[in-house]
Amino acid sequence: MQAPTEIFEAIALQKCLKVTYNKMVVTLAPHILYTRHDELFIDAVTTDRDGRPPRELKLGTFKLVGLSDLQVLDEPFEAMYGLYNDGDDKYKGVTLFAVAPESAAA
Repeated sequence: MQAPTEIFEAIALQKCLKVTYNKMVVTLAPHILYTRHDELFIDAVTTDRDGRPPRELKLGTFKLVGLSDLQVLDEPFEAMYGLYNDGDDKYKGVTLFAVAPESAAA
């Protein structure tokens, strides 16, 4: 499976992504694209769920096959290094694309 270009665009430009996930329209701030067991995943912060902000911001894992109607929004986000750790063991050797490392962002 190949990741849609919208995923790469959203991560590279740090723009939010509107998707349908579990029959809900959500806005995501995607931080990293990686593989696990030969499947593609993104870790992203949900900024909006069905038109409402979440109770708390947290990094979630989304399997790409579960995402549909992908649309890059003209809505920038700042990488949330308090929630996302680019050095996390789960990303070692499987990262395909990610926001700039925290050290490069400073």
